[in-house]
Amino acid sequence: MKKLLLLSITAFIILLSQTESQAQQTYKNALGGRFGEANGVTFKTFVNNQDALDFILNFQSRGNYSYFRLTGLYEVHKPFANAQGLRYYYGAGGTLGQRKDKRNDDSDLLASIDGVLGLDYKFDEAPINVSLDWKPALVVTPYTEFDARGLGLSVRFTF
Repeated sequence: MKKLLLLSITAFIILLSQTESQAQQTYKNALGGRFGEANGVTFKTFVNNQDALDFILNFQSRGNYSYFRLTGLYEVHKPFANAQGLRYYYGAGGTLGQRKDKRNDDSDLLASIDGVLGLDYKFDEAPINVSLDWKPALVVTPYTEFDARGLGLSVRFTF
């Protein structure tokens, strides 16, 4: 697993070295669904040509626990050379939510510091955007843990 992660990071760095220096915005706002480890709703809005805010409201049920989370991310988007509509992005943010123990109906505040690294594509002839990203999180409460399972696919309508 470590070799695969190292290989992926190396390939991503090589791709980054072949990008243009100026980003070009292809949409202003996008609303849709995020699917992966946790499913939910995502809204992305650009504050300028390359910087975006991404808000994710998601739900997850795993083992004896269910989760409800609101995540806010600040993302920097950069284009790939010669790939119209395709950009990579990176950023950081945080999550607040609730973790509920299904066995005894107890709930706790959930908070984490999140990162994000992904690819974003806007279809030229349709108001549709898709993105695939990895959103690792450092959970700080109600327990401390590094959660690397944040792989997700988002499909959004742009406007």
